[in-house]
Amino acid sequence: QVQLVESGGGLAQAGGSLRLSCAASGRTWRSSYVMAWFRQAPEKEREFVAAVTWSGGSRYSADSIKGRFTISRDTAKNTVYLQMNSLKPEDTAVYYCAASSRVGVTSREYNYWGQGTQVTVSS
Repeated sequence: QVQLVESGGGLAQAGGSLRLSCAASGRTWRSSYVMAWFRQAPEKEREFVAAVTWSGGSRYSADSIKGRFTISRDTAKNTVYLQMNSLKPEDTAVYYCAASSRVGVTSREYNYWGQGTQVTVSS
């Protein structure tokens, strides 16, 4: 099993910044995994935000967050981060960390999920 634990959510004003962290652990954790962030706003489907390959560090991101959010990973700490700048009220959602054996942009392609962390952006 793989355990993913998110932290760093909270309340921010529009234009502000937050950094989310996701620590990975577990007996079946592999360095070949892809780590990603998804988010889900009330009454909306879960949507892809960004992903990074653990071994090579290749990054993928949704158009809605390009230029504002950056995904990165610290292989020594088994932790992936999402730096969120220039936050907008529409970024308000529960943010989930996820892991998969391959790159994907849909939630069904990810096998492991964290519990989620709330991000609220006020106008």
